[in-house]
Amino acid sequence: MFSGIVEEAAIIVGLEKEQSNLHITMECSFTDELQIDQSIAHNGVCLTVVKKTDKTYTVTAIQETLDKTNLGVLNIGDKVNLERSMVMNGRLDGHIVQGHVDQTAKCIEIKEADGSWYYTFQYDIDKEKAGQGYMTVEKGSVTVNGVSLTVVNSKDDRFSVAIIPYTHDFTNFHQFKEGSIINLEFDILGKYISRIMSLKGE
Repeated sequence: MFSGIVEEAAIIVGLEKEQSNLHITMECSFTDELQIDQSIAHNGVCLTVVKKTDKTYTVTAIQETLDKTNLGVLNIGDKVNLERSMVMNGRLDGHIVQGHVDQTAKCIEIKEADGSWYYTFQYDIDKEKAGQGYMTVEKGSVTVNGVSLTVVNSKDDRFSVAIIPYTHDFTNFHQFKEGSIINLEFDILGKYISRIMSLKGE
């Protein structure tokens, strides 16, 4: 379980394909604190540490993960947003994030707003899944590349988020451009509510 508060943007230093799997090796400042089998969110994708050295650690993404997220299009030198799993006796600063990416979306617009930024993302709409909570709502929560954010200007197949300078610089948002593919996780509470409502309707 995660909160969507990114700890660090790690740099990819190695990519190794093994059959349909992809081994991703990264450098980050807290590598020495990690353990084998530990779960970490990478651009919002929960993956397990399988190997580590003094400065780097490696996770493995299977084909299912590569098909549904942006991990398969990453390159050496790209930055990945990291968050270790939530400590249950701490504050929940973002919102409840599972680390289970629902789908990808495309950045279609970036606007500067006198010191902050508005990013607009478009995603494929599926009416059945939308009825199960796979959608955004105005002022609701959404996770973009593992970052907990508040939705503004929610539409059927797109939404925007407002980014403060700290988030822009500290996460990989500063690497986004129009056409960038990002990972999207919709709010789990909305999914449960939608599911309960649909069962009541039946």
